[in-house]
Amino acid sequence: MYFPGMPAPLGRVVEMLASLPGIGPKTAMRLGLNLLSRPAEDSQALAGALKELHEQVGFCERCGCFAEQGHCQFCDHLKRDASVICVVEQPVDVLMMERGHGFQGVYHVLHGRLSPIDGIGPESLKLPALDRRLAAGVRELILATSATVDGEATAHFLARRYQTADVVISRISRGVPEGGELEYLDEHTLSRALDQRVLWERAQP
Repeated sequence: MYFPGMPAPLGRVVEMLASLPGIGPKTAMRLGLNLLSRPAEDSQALAGALKELHEQVGFCERCGCFAEQGHCQFCDHLKRDASVICVVEQPVDVLMMERGHGFQGVYHVLHGRLSPIDGIGPESLKLPALDRRLAAGVRELILATSATVDGEATAHFLARRYQTADVVISRISRGVPEGGELEYLDEHTLSRALDQRVLWERAQP
């Protein structure tokens, strides 16, 4: 994304910034110029942080959340109730849920949600790992997918998948608005939604 007279190195930076979600060409240009105006040490620090991001941060082998060394801090926390699993769509949803400081169970991240239009089916979600966790003994499964059409479809799919399992299935309450993404909700709404979760009605066989 080059502008007339723009040096190639600056153009490459602007192009990379513009590839990020929510950043258009003009914003990318302003950010690129801002980086150029800063001391070289700031740009080097940013480059170092980006390099460490991929070298040191991955996903938890058990739940799929962000992790630095195999398992995340939530799975390794001895005081958390491993018999209560809150299922969310993306790792960032875990961070949003934790802002409420009220949930003391553990999480399972699907890394997506069912969306036939986008070609995302059950095989694209982290379901085998969830199957194994339920087989090992879980008391309650909280469905905390987003209140969107795809999020609701995912919750219904999970409820049907595990309806014969010996586990209580609940859904976070309607404190989460229809069409709402967890990422954009405040901590009080999320905490209330968890506290007021409702049991999922099992389908008749």
